[in-house]
Amino acid sequence: MKNLKTIYITLFSIILITSSCIEETPNYYQFDGYGFEKLDENGGTWKTILVTSPAQISISQPEATSSAAYQAELTNLKQQMSSLTPKEKEAVKYWTSNPIIRWNEIALELAAKYNLIPGPNADGTYTLPNAANPAGPPAFPFAHPPYTSRMLAYLSVSQFDALVVAWHYKYEYNRPGPYRVDTNIEPAYAKNELPSYPSNGAAIAIVSKEILAVMFPLEGAYLESKYQEHIRSLIHAGINVQSDIVAGTAIGSEVVKLAKQRASTDGMAKAQTPKPISDSIANAAFERFGWKWKNMETPQRPVGLTPLFGKVRMWNVPTVEEVRPGPPPAPGSAEFEADAAELRKFASHMTISQRRIANWWEDGLGSYTPPGHWNKFAKEAIVKAKLNPLRSARVFAYMNTAIMDAGVACWDTKYYYHYPRPIQTITGFKTILGTPNFPAYTSGHSTFSAAGAEVLAHFFPADAAQFRARAEEAAVSRLYGGIHYRFDAEVGVAQGKNVGTYAVKRAKSDGAQ
Repeated sequence: MKNLKTIYITLFSIILITSSCIEETPNYYQFDGYGFEKLDENGGTWKTILVTSPAQISISQPEATSSAAYQAELTNLKQQMSSLTPKEKEAVKYWTSNPIIRWNEIALELAAKYNLIPGPNADGTYTLPNAANPAGPPAFPFAHPPYTSRMLAYLSVSQFDALVVAWHYKYEYNRPGPYRVDTNIEPAYAKNELPSYPSNGAAIAIVSKEILAVMFPLEGAYLESKYQEHIRSLIHAGINVQSDIVAGTAIGSEVVKLAKQRASTDGMAKAQTPKPISDSIANAAFERFGWKWKNMETPQRPVGLTPLFGKVRMWNVPTVEEVRPGPPPAPGSAEFEADAAELRKFASHMTISQRRIANWWEDGLGSYTPPGHWNKFAKEAIVKAKLNPLRSARVFAYMNTAIMDAGVACWDTKYYYHYPRPIQTITGFKTILGTPNFPAYTSGHSTFSAAGAEVLAHFFPADAAQFRARAEEAAVSRLYGGIHYRFDAEVGVAQGKNVGTYAVKRAKSDGAQ
């Protein structure tokens, strides 16, 4: 029999090979480029998150459309548009008028690809993914929910800030799009009056490629190919000339520097701890409360998942203590026994509907995790509302920072209270979803989902009830799966909603209302 490490390496190699060319097996939301609901001419005045003000990033004044330099660019654009290959035409259609959606989808597919828990070595020990040796084995990263939430937050914030700066210069210089200069140019997307300099598409492309390359270092070649395809599509679609693209790229590159600087000092590098620190966290909880979580896996991992993620810098909440709930009921108490009895009832009388809900919300290995679920909901709402790229980025930025903050708050609570899972406290109990490698209270699904729902309810009030109902379903799914007690889920929903209100408050004051 092969040793476990060999099996793990083989399995990961298969996954990498079968998912190495995402573009060959498209799994993207089908929508044509649409006309934007509005252009947000004042978008360059909105408050940014990483950038102090648009003036922090400077670009040169563009050439006049009557200049020889611009006319040469226009000629080049028309020549390229007149000889597009079928593959180039397909790329123009793929990237659409709102490429924020496409880069978000690429991020989610990479999260799913790397959401593979490191397997045990032959001797039962575990080797953790290492950013300094991304090829591993095991490969870096393990895109678990905290990691994915952070990746999406940095991606979305960087996209948003880059577009605010781009909008600022669009309306300062007010250079019209190529098809406004030359009416013989028929663009691939719906015509509008949005100035083309600097290119918002180029700003999105460079930011997305660079942030995702940091988060998924083994995907540099793939991301570069998508970036180049996106950049070419801007000219092939007839919406930008080369100088528009150069200016947009310059803006995005400066925003990336700010994002990398923040990420390097936000505490994530210390989130996964060595065993002595992990043990000290557990013992501190035992001294405070008289209980501690024990991993029930076989073989048992010596350290829980990112014990210090609760100390990572938050985006909208001043301190994690502000959103830390009170303690859960003690094992053996009346409240605990009532919730334990409910779990035993679900386990012995599981309905088809309950099992479906548990499985649909499982978001386990190979999935884009609970944060990914909420990005999918946001994408659908954005396309339905026909939001322009700037306003789309704004939705993703506030939602994903809220979701990451919810993860930080939840993990702080998990490791502060170190509460046992049902499989540890209920004799003979079995789950249908496996055994998570971290404490129970509060529920991550519940907290992530309630935060995401609260932000989306603000941006899309007509669908607020639906978003909140989805968050409640995500929470109760963990009871059906035997992963959590009801108090884990209910307090998690309250915690996530609380975190979400901080993001909503920030959104209300950014000037975009």
